[in-house]
Amino acid sequence: MKRITIYDVAKEADVSLATVSRVINDSNVVREDTRQRVQEAIEKLGYKPNAIAQGLALSKTTTISIVMSENLFAYNSRILNGLMDVAKIYNYNIMFHTTSKGISRMQDVIESIIKSRVDGVILFNDNFNDEEMEVLKEYQIPMVIVGARLDRKPEGKVGNVYVNFEKLAYDLVNESFDRGIDDITLVEDKLNLSMMNQLRRGIEKAYEEHGKEFKGYIGYDDSYKSSYNFLTDYYKDKKPSRLVITFRDSQAIAVRNAANEAGWKSMEDYEVISILDSKYLAMVRPPINSYILPEYDMGAIAMRLLTKMLVNDPSVQEDREIEIEYSPMIREKDKTGETEKVTFEAVS
Repeated sequence: MKRITIYDVAKEADVSLATVSRVINDSNVVREDTRQRVQEAIEKLGYKPNAIAQGLALSKTTTISIVMSENLFAYNSRILNGLMDVAKIYNYNIMFHTTSKGISRMQDVIESIIKSRVDGVILFNDNFNDEEMEVLKEYQIPMVIVGARLDRKPEGKVGNVYVNFEKLAYDLVNESFDRGIDDITLVEDKLNLSMMNQLRRGIEKAYEEHGKEFKGYIGYDDSYKSSYNFLTDYYKDKKPSRLVITFRDSQAIAVRNAANEAGWKSMEDYEVISILDSKYLAMVRPPINSYILPEYDMGAIAMRLLTKMLVNDPSVQEDREIEIEYSPMIREKDKTGETEKVTFEAVS
């Protein structure tokens, strides 16, 4: 028998998840007709709000939930190490949730978090939508979002530890223009859509300031099992742009292999850069440029921020946004044998 969740109630009553949460928690900001509709849906479906979850704000369990996509585990492992080490220092237990497409849905994770009476949550910000975050906020669960910058300033018990990917892309494109390169493409990464949106905004802003329009976003549909399969077809009849930007190492290597197999030569015809660094980028020949992001520190800072939020530390009452520095990792040489002169500075 299917387990009834808060999502089912919201769908039956044709309201948001946050509205259902407000009704369950007897909030006085819900209109009476809406409240009645939600209560009727609860009775019809037989949904049983968890009594422990309703008292969540009054309970302390010294447990923190971490939510991470299974597909991105390898890329976030150093962030996770930072999170775990600081949690141990402050004697917090960790409840670890992974999400995977078609198996472990975010809505199931949200239900589990609510019912487990956790004190706080660390979310990797391509794992959830605004409505799901509103549900957690309704239960007064402090949370820190790790990854890209939130589109709006955090409100309530929400913090954000982020890399400013929009500025990173903006600086990268401006530096490329200074080198005489304005033929640039950005390869879509379906696993990191919020980061992709910010990279794209930064690129578009730089183009606009130079009186140009960015038309180099390379997206592809789900009929391709991998970016390599797509790029192999793509470069059969298209020349790579002078600079190809990817988010992850696997995509950068896919661009390199697909373009080379199509007869294009790295650094003579094109160059590729990966935003995220990994050891594999140094192993390919020629090696691929990337960025250094202090992932361990990012995780440690996020957990420390959450611990301060949990005890209402005055130092984080007003400012719960922390920007993490980045810097370029230059490995690839141009065709003259000289290192590319990428000079933009780390951001603090």
